[in-house]
Amino acid sequence: MGYPMAGHLARAGHAVTVYNRTAAKAEAWAREYGGRAAATPALAAADADFVFCCVGNDDDLRSVVLGDHGALAGMKAGAVLVDHTTASAAVARELHALAAERGLGFVDAPVSGGQAGAVNGC
Repeated sequence: MGYPMAGHLARAGHAVTVYNRTAAKAEAWAREYGGRAAATPALAAADADFVFCCVGNDDDLRSVVLGDHGALAGMKAGAVLVDHTTASAAVARELHALAAERGLGFVDAPVSGGQAGAVNGC
């Protein structure tokens, strides 16, 4: 779902850099929408005011947000991580606490509507 969601942001005129665990998907997105692809979540998050994440589950979320190459590591003070994953309340609380320790904001904002909703901007 993140692919079309990021596309809507790019089409609205925002500068968008994407990361995907499958590099070819990120490169395809960059070609299609004119944005940039990054090699790690930290590089994708660098200098962004808002970082959006939409993956499959708690473990996927932790894999792209935490660690030396995770999104939190690349975010500047005052930036906000918006998580669109339909994940557990426990991981939302965990990420909120870790973001706060780094001077970052965190918003738990799961989405519904599936792939069709994301493509159609619903």
